[in-house]
Amino acid sequence: MISLWLFAAICVAGGLGAALRFTVDAVITARVTVPFPIATTVINVTGSFVLGVLTGAAASAGLPSEWLLIGGGGLMGGYTTFSTASVETVRLVQRRRYLAAAANGTGMVVLAVGAAALGVLLGAAL
Repeated sequence: MISLWLFAAICVAGGLGAALRFTVDAVITARVTVPFPIATTVINVTGSFVLGVLTGAAASAGLPSEWLLIGGGGLMGGYTTFSTASVETVRLVQRRRYLAAAANGTGMVVLAVGAAALGVLLGAAL
């Protein structure tokens, strides 16, 4: 069982991650006008990379598991948004933009997993 302090820290980090996601989404959406949910892609790929770095660093440097829970589960859990990516893919299908939907659905997973793998390698090298 986790301590109350750790639970609170994870919750606060999750809130900060969600606020960061909102900010990044707003900045990208205001500056990039494409008929594709690019902001969600950027958020999920960068979040997967950061989580990979944290995971790799935790494994190689022996960081306390609390840091991975707070930074990974809390901060990056609040920052990334695969549920939004799923809904955006469904909306593309509803608009009969099948190629864009396929690119979004599969591209998101491929890019995010690739970013996570690179992050783990980088984190392990730190």
